[in-house]
Amino acid sequence: MMKLQAASRKRSKMKMSCSGPSGSGKTMSSLLVAYGLCNNWSKIAVIDTENHSAELYVHLGNYNVLPLTAPYTPEKYSEAIDVCTDAGMEVIIIDSLTHEWEYLLDYHSSLQGNSFTNWSKVTPRHNDFVQKILQCPSHVIATMRTKQDYVLSEKNGKMVPEKVGLKTVQRDGMDYEFTLVFDLDIKNNATASKDRTGLFSGKPEQKLSIQTGKLIQDWCNAGADVTSDDLLLLIKECTTVQQLRELYNKHPEYKESMLPFFEQQKKDILKKQDSVTELLNLKIHQNGTSH
Repeated sequence: MMKLQAASRKRSKMKMSCSGPSGSGKTMSSLLVAYGLCNNWSKIAVIDTENHSAELYVHLGNYNVLPLTAPYTPEKYSEAIDVCTDAGMEVIIIDSLTHEWEYLLDYHSSLQGNSFTNWSKVTPRHNDFVQKILQCPSHVIATMRTKQDYVLSEKNGKMVPEKVGLKTVQRDGMDYEFTLVFDLDIKNNATASKDRTGLFSGKPEQKLSIQTGKLIQDWCNAGADVTSDDLLLLIKECTTVQQLRELYNKHPEYKESMLPFFEQQKKDILKKQDSVTELLNLKIHQNGTSH
């Protein structure tokens, strides 16, 4: 039954991205922000698609690395996120998100038939991966490359070519999925191109740091706690066992007290799936005997 209630901001986990050209400091900046978020290097994991480049910053602290190799399917990324959350990681850095979209573009171009209709084989896979990020019970920081170009800038009376970043190499609109989006330039300066926190919008460019992460963590913790009534409604909205599992992991403080409700919803979901299967089998049987 629908129920109108007063709006309130719940405690949340940050979903943030850092975009910039090669050499703009995306990985380093993400690691510093991650430490500010959790204050524990051992609770940070980097899903590394950049040929072990994340290990170049091991001098910062004893964080974890999960290397990914081609093909960079969205399903492989999702599996890596599950590995990190199951290991109790508080911050997951995806470095980089660009490889997932490049894989899907190559996959789309390899399909036979109508190019437009073939997107129906691509878009659901990407959307499922986006939901995996958004529903992740950990903070997530994703890096994305931008296409590079050069502009002429005047320095000391001479025109000098300077590398700049252009369009993010990901699906159009991907930025809208994140709560906070930082754009980094080649000098490692960051500006917030999207900011739902209100902490950085309209502020001068800055270097991302541990203090940046602490500010974000304070904002995340400032929201109201999710009540048991809130969680019960969320449980009833789950239509798959996977959704139920992700919700269960997202609220460890309720794992014991709300376990019976999770188990009952799981039984209901499986029962509905069995009913659908039986109905399909019956229709197949009827079709087979009608000829």
